[in-house]
Amino acid sequence: MGAVENALDNKEHRLPGEAVEILKSLAANWGDVLDPNELQVIRLKGAMTNQVFQIKWPTKTEDVSRKVIFRIYGEGVEVFFDRDDEIRTFEFMSKHGQGPRLLGRFPNGRIEEFIHARTLSASDLRDTEISSLIASKMKEFHDLDMPGQKNVRLWERLRNWLRVAKSLSLPEEAEAFCLDNIEEEIPILEEEFSRAYQCIGFCHNDLQYGNIMIDEETNSITIIDYEYASYNPVAFDIANHFCEMAADYHTETPHILDFNKYPGLEERQRFVRTYLSFSGNERSENEVELLLQDVEKYTLVSHLFWGLWGIISEHVNEIDFAFIEYARQRFQQYWSRRPALLGSVGASSESVTDGSCAT
Repeated sequence: MGAVENALDNKEHRLPGEAVEILKSLAANWGDVLDPNELQVIRLKGAMTNQVFQIKWPTKTEDVSRKVIFRIYGEGVEVFFDRDDEIRTFEFMSKHGQGPRLLGRFPNGRIEEFIHARTLSASDLRDTEISSLIASKMKEFHDLDMPGQKNVRLWERLRNWLRVAKSLSLPEEAEAFCLDNIEEEIPILEEEFSRAYQCIGFCHNDLQYGNIMIDEETNSITIIDYEYASYNPVAFDIANHFCEMAADYHTETPHILDFNKYPGLEERQRFVRTYLSFSGNERSENEVELLLQDVEKYTLVSHLFWGLWGIISEHVNEIDFAFIEYARQRFQQYWSRRPALLGSVGASSESVTDGSCAT
């Protein structure tokens, strides 16, 4: 998950020594930095996987600074993704002009190009024009021909995360979150959602507002932070984006979700219609409706995905965030929405309206 809010922090000693030397070398090579040693460190708040900083130096041009993004990888997060895969994705995206350039690497982090664009806010996702830009960019992202295998990773990842969540949880915690029931649900969902043809693409899998930037001069969108990216059904990625409209990670209670903000039918139709017509070909209303139906069903998978993430993060992540409460809300949404979206299909438990599950 992304970072956007700035808080000044000039304590250079917070950064690893090896990384500081790389930063100073970069600044010296630019030629216009007044003093490579006079770097300023600004902590970016809102990240829930890594520590992210903006580094800047005064230049010979008054009121102009050189800037980079400095990322320290979070401890324990290797359970969520393969860092080598993420680096390869980052380098590919950079090479093809899809994201920031990689400027340097050190053992537990990297230095990235600073993009002169604005990170979106929660309210931006509801802006009609910005939402259309996101829809088009998402389709472009999904159509990327990434090197390597193009296998769907979603179900394998869910099983792995469930196994880790159960191993980290106390018995009463596992029972409270119905983890045994969820273990039965995953193959049911996989079988049900795999019956019909699905469009598979390279998905971001975490397209919340903090991972989207806009250049307001050109109206161009840049998608950043590819830790969770992999090939998956595109309906899952769209569903996850819709679910993120319930979140605002820059409030005093960033873990609280408001699912009354989930986009209405007209808004979802507009997004999907724009997404499908990205290549310039108008799509039939039947195609729009079929994808919308798949998207709605995949919101269930999104709730399980981030619910399990929340349980694991509570045990491995030191970032100040109420992970367990966040997980509880995602699981509540799963059990409360399951009857409407799946009916009695393979029901392994009775889901009730308060979001709990009963065997």
